[in-house]
Amino acid sequence: MQRPDWAPDTIDIERPSVARMYDYYLGGSHNFAADRAAARAMVDAVPEAPLMAQANRAFLRRAVHFLAEAGIRQFLDIGSGIPTVGNVHEIAQRIDPASRVVYVDVDPVAVAHSREILSGNNRTAVVQEDLRHPERILTHPDITGMLDLSQPVAVMIVAVLHFIPDSDRPAEILRTLREALAPGSYLVLSQASDEDRHDTGERAEAEAVYRRTDNPLFIRSRAELTSLFDGFELVDPGVGWVPQWRPETPESAEDAEQAVFMGGVGRLGG
Repeated sequence: MQRPDWAPDTIDIERPSVARMYDYYLGGSHNFAADRAAARAMVDAVPEAPLMAQANRAFLRRAVHFLAEAGIRQFLDIGSGIPTVGNVHEIAQRIDPASRVVYVDVDPVAVAHSREILSGNNRTAVVQEDLRHPERILTHPDITGMLDLSQPVAVMIVAVLHFIPDSDRPAEILRTLREALAPGSYLVLSQASDEDRHDTGERAEAEAVYRRTDNPLFIRSRAELTSLFDGFELVDPGVGWVPQWRPETPESAEDAEQAVFMGGVGRLGG
């Protein structure tokens, strides 16, 4: 297929990307035929997939609003994906224009578009880096130049952990991040879960779809996700289906398990 002007020459547009599939689920336009084909295969396997992505993005928006209202003015969004309406900086800077936000993603398309969209916003930065290398993230000059890690920071790792296998030691990754944070910092996590869901074969089909990408899928339980908040005090209502985390209306939390994503917010004491 013809490469659009906005696609960096370094990316393989014939191989699906989870960031661009997520963009497709959210109704975005920065995806390729291979991404759309893989996303449609996912929808065939799990018809709720677009609603799952939308519920997860809504959780991110509510979490950022909560954190900004709590006084957090620094945000580190790791695995941020391709920018869509309701991004971290839009919410945080609406509450306080002085809020500073750094987006981190491994996908070059996500990074290129983030930089294009955020051009002129001198309180944001975009870094191409991998969650699996937290020490490189923490020492990256664009991050240390934007964020003061001696002050509270909200670390957002939303809809990312299910692409990190246990062999990559996610608990160790999060411990490295936690040890670099000041007291009063927050951690926001969400990931796909099959907790309390009847196995209809959807999990196997979904995992088969994502094996076609560079990021296979690794499902975790509520207990496994909760354990990753080690060292943080969970904010009420704890870890649960993302529509149930401080919903805007009671109706929006109905049939919450259909969202498939579980998430929570934790605060670092001290």
